[in-house]
Amino acid sequence: MSHAPEVTGFYEARTGSVQYVVADPATKKCAIIDPVLDYDEKSGATATIEADRILAFVAERGYQVQWILDTHPHADHFSAADYLKRKTGAPTAIGEKVVEVQKLWKGFYNWPDFPADGSQWDKLFAEGETFQVGDLPARVLLSPGHTLASISYVIGDAAFVHDTLFMPDSGTARADFPGGDAHVLWRSIQQILELPDETRVFTGHDYCQGGRDPRWESTVAEQKASNIHMAQYRTEAEFVAAREARDRTLPMPKLILHALQINTNAGRLPEPESNGRRYLKLPLDLLQAPWS
Repeated sequence: MSHAPEVTGFYEARTGSVQYVVADPATKKCAIIDPVLDYDEKSGATATIEADRILAFVAERGYQVQWILDTHPHADHFSAADYLKRKTGAPTAIGEKVVEVQKLWKGFYNWPDFPADGSQWDKLFAEGETFQVGDLPARVLLSPGHTLASISYVIGDAAFVHDTLFMPDSGTARADFPGGDAHVLWRSIQQILELPDETRVFTGHDYCQGGRDPRWESTVAEQKASNIHMAQYRTEAEFVAAREARDRTLPMPKLILHALQINTNAGRLPEPESNGRRYLKLPLDLLQAPWS
């Protein structure tokens, strides 16, 4: 591949998230992928520390933000897409299947008037759709399984695969969220692994396996050879059995009920009420807890 974007990852330790600035070195145009809006669940406080760190980097490098991209509505952090759009004027985008997630969670939150049509974003990408970051070719892979709406962005020789594949020593993403499916996740991963071996793979999270430092870049070849799930479970049936068994042992992300009401709305916080304060709405007894 002749097109190699400059990729800079920004690790957010509170949630183990990785945010990306992906730049065309020729034109200095860039995309921001999966930015994090800071949120402290104990105090209810929000901040823009991470997003401002990205904006400072963009300014330092002389980049022009062309896109603000989310790979899916995240369950473990708030998206800073809306904040960055207001700061930069760049359009926001996500996969078109986000409407399915919106419809699902609209019911969970009992929001009869919530527009579950994806209109909160400027662009909804379809499977296989192409676009550009500067002069770099980019295309969209539908990558569901972790969520109904997950997509991967292939920009030049770099693939941003969100929560499908983790680093090889950490395996693959869970598939037990509402709308998730381990069978579908397997097929999405196979599509990613069909990319050229030299394709750089950038994951959306890293949980520092074994206490190592955070890492987020590998290659398709490395994932094929050493991903602890994909190298061990060679058939869909084997993978699904192992993935579902593992998922049954995992607690729900602590912010899932907080985050989905923000992230299904493109990172917009709730409107202030009559006293000027914003409020989150948490449905009780929607998800199961691991009491034992």
